[in-house]
Order: sequence, then structure tokens, then C-alpha cells
Amino acid sequence: MLIPVGTLEGAKSRLGAVLDAEERDELVRRLATMTIRASVATAEVDATIVVTPDDVVRAIADEAGARPLRQRSRGLNAGLREARDEALAGGADAILVLPIDLPEITSAAIATIVSALNDLPVPVVGIVPDRHGRGTNALYLAPPDVIDVHFGGDSRAAHVAAGEAAGARVVELGGPLTMDLDTADDLLLAEVAHPERSRG
Repeated sequence: MLIPVGTLEGAKSRLGAVLDAEERDELVRRLATMTIRASVATAEVDATIVVTPDDVVRAIADEAGARPLRQRSRGLNAGLREARDEALAGGADAILVLPIDLPEITSAAIATIVSALNDLPVPVVGIVPDRHGRGTNALYLAPPDVIDVHFGGDSRAAHVAAGEAAGARVVELGGPLTMDLDTADDLLLAEVAHPERSRG
């Protein structure tokens, strides 16, 4: 499992209309902790690498039992390449990339993705798109370097195109991880579904 996390400062700035800086910081810490713990608790996941330039996030990862990796490059995709290289050096034959803005994240949700894709003939590119069908909320790659990562913008289409160009089996999955937190509307939907997780 590869979990990329940027710096906490300025995170989720698009939620600035409904959350102040302190609330956004708390939200990101909570989401990061939830995601890392869910991955570590998933039996189908052999190892969890958290790549981040942020000291606080690395401490969260270490405390949760994940492997923190200091990101030395700039940008999400560059950080993921660093983490993928670490996974390959450790002998990984597949990786699952999971961002931390998925409020429905659970070990069961992760296990469902891995179980659905793990036994397919390689090469495989597995995608959980966001609810708008444009972004990528989870990306499974077997082998780990079957395609490059293309997060940002219309990443779903970019990952599908790259998978097809590589001759990989491209599989799209639904489920709870299609919900992410990018906008105020997303936050509202998440709070309606899980009022106990609201920012109150």
C-alpha cells in the first residue's frame, strides 16, 4: 500500500469556505490516521508505505505501524514514484495507491479491492474512480510499474488510457471509496452519511 500525504499546512484549501485553517488541519490529521490504520489492519496488505514531506504525518504513520518515507521530491506523482521505487526494492509484485481524503475508508473496503484484483492475470490496472467519474480514488497496479501515475485533473481517463496503452487489463470498481472530500458539497455529503464523524 502506498499512501501519499502532502504537508498539513495549507491542506484542503478548497474547503476554506466552510472550515478554518485549524479545522482543516484537524480534518486532514484525522483522515490520515484513519487511512493509515485501516491499511495496517488489512490482512491482504503486506506493507504500508506513507510518503510525505511532513514530520507530523511521518510520526502518525510510525505510531500506526506503517513505514514512513520522507518525500524528497515535489508533487504528488513524484512522491508516489519514490514510494513505488521503495516498494519495488522490497520485492512488491503489486501496489495499491490510496489518498487520505476518503471518509468511507475501512479495512473491509481495502480488502474488497485487493481481493477482486489480486488473482487476475497481470498486467492489471485497477481503478476506483471518484463519484464524478473524473478522479482516481484508488489505483491498483500489478506489476507496480505497469504504468506511470497520473494523479491530478482527469486522472481516471489518464490512468485508463495508460493502462490500455500498456496492454494491461483495466478494471474499474465501485463501492464506498468513490466518495472523497474535495469540496464543501463532498464534506456535507460525508457529514450527512456519518454525522458522528462531523467536524463538530
